[in-house]
Amino acid sequence: MADIANIFPILETGKLRLRKVTNDDAHDLFVYLSDEKVVQHMGLPPAEEVQDALDEIKWYQSIFEEGTGIRWGITLENDGRVIGSCGFLNISSSHSRAEIGFEVSREYWGEGVAGEALKAVLAYGFHQRGFERIQALIEPANISSQKLVEKHGFKREGLLRHYEYTCGKFDDLYMYSLLSGEYKKNE
Repeated sequence: MADIANIFPILETGKLRLRKVTNDDAHDLFVYLSDEKVVQHMGLPPAEEVQDALDEIKWYQSIFEEGTGIRWGITLENDGRVIGSCGFLNISSSHSRAEIGFEVSREYWGEGVAGEALKAVLAYGFHQRGFERIQALIEPANISSQKLVEKHGFKREGLLRHYEYTCGKFDDLYMYSLLSGEYKKNE
């Protein structure tokens, strides 16, 4: 089932506003999704045209409508431009779990944007959605994402060998998880 009455929640932090992404944001998404460095660990080829960003937005809308995910556009508090996204996919209500993912425009790497967005989305997942487990699947070469989730309390559970086939190759992925009790203990 979709989020509460199909109302898309807005999350605000000290510096960020996480909101629904619309077709009006396609150019903003295209800017960072066309950057090979941003998408290199996402299992996506770099966007080649704005239509690729529109397809991504359509996917965001479909997972929300189906109740299998929710993806927020990350904006700076005083600037409506989408500079990344963060959210849940593969939500399993019956198992009270979801996967989390995120990406940020290279222009904002090292500024704490991904960490601040991750913190807000984790709080939403554990408090509003009542998840027992939030997991992250991360390529072994993506050291910065591993460090980020570890900083937020995630534990590495193991390596999923050849877990996904993307961009013409099989990818190994580390499985990370954070349980509700662990999150609330360190909140």
